[in-house]
Amino acid sequence: MASKSSPTIAVVIPARMGSSRFPGKPIAKLLGLPMVQHVYARVAMSKSLTGTYLATCDEEIAAATRIFGGRYIMTSTKHQRASDRVAEAAERIDADIFVLVQGDEPMVTPEMVDASVAPMLTDPSIQCVNLTKRITTQEELEDPNTIKVVMDKNWDALYFSRKAIPTRGVKALKEIPAYKQVCIIPFRKEALLKYAALPPTPLEVAESVDMMRFLEHGIKVRMVETTQETHAVDTPADLAMVERLMKRDPLVRVYSNS
Repeated sequence: MASKSSPTIAVVIPARMGSSRFPGKPIAKLLGLPMVQHVYARVAMSKSLTGTYLATCDEEIAAATRIFGGRYIMTSTKHQRASDRVAEAAERIDADIFVLVQGDEPMVTPEMVDASVAPMLTDPSIQCVNLTKRITTQEELEDPNTIKVVMDKNWDALYFSRKAIPTRGVKALKEIPAYKQVCIIPFRKEALLKYAALPPTPLEVAESVDMMRFLEHGIKVRMVETTQETHAVDTPADLAMVERLMKRDPLVRVYSNS
């Protein structure tokens, strides 16, 4: 648990049934458990947190959460962005920092949550952080389901896209690093509520990336690199691949046997 002098930190996992690429994805079975249960149990292992919650508009997800004993908050069906759903939930949670962890990141670790909030604990000017990981294959670079990011020398985001950025030109992938967004995103509460109050922006809509709303309004997003392997689940094929990767994951044994 966080000390009284430290900011209070809550994880909120936005999840909905209506994914266009994989309907019902949050409660799809992964190693015998709903995918959101893996996400919930793994982030809840972080010693930084004062609470973990699901935020959903779907009773099916709420029911699955009740079965494994998690906490959840029902939200509007109208949200187009995960950050807006988390902002609605944040209005009903007493915390200083809210960490958005997408419900399709079942390989998340508590160390990744801790790393994502670390810059905020030392620099009060940082309003939002995203984890990022280096892309190592051309396939991942060109995958539109993978959100790419380019950064300045201070590791603040310059742009996010589902296209391959930066442009490779004649340079090989290993010569000009490429990075992806890992959907573990801490916000200070006031910044999160401001995000929800801002109107959607043209590039946010064009790229279908939440963080572009902040960048287009001139709000910085600090990136923090992780070297831990993680794969988001966007399709049934991704689910099968992640299940293979997680079969020997020691964290799974901790919560699947409890």
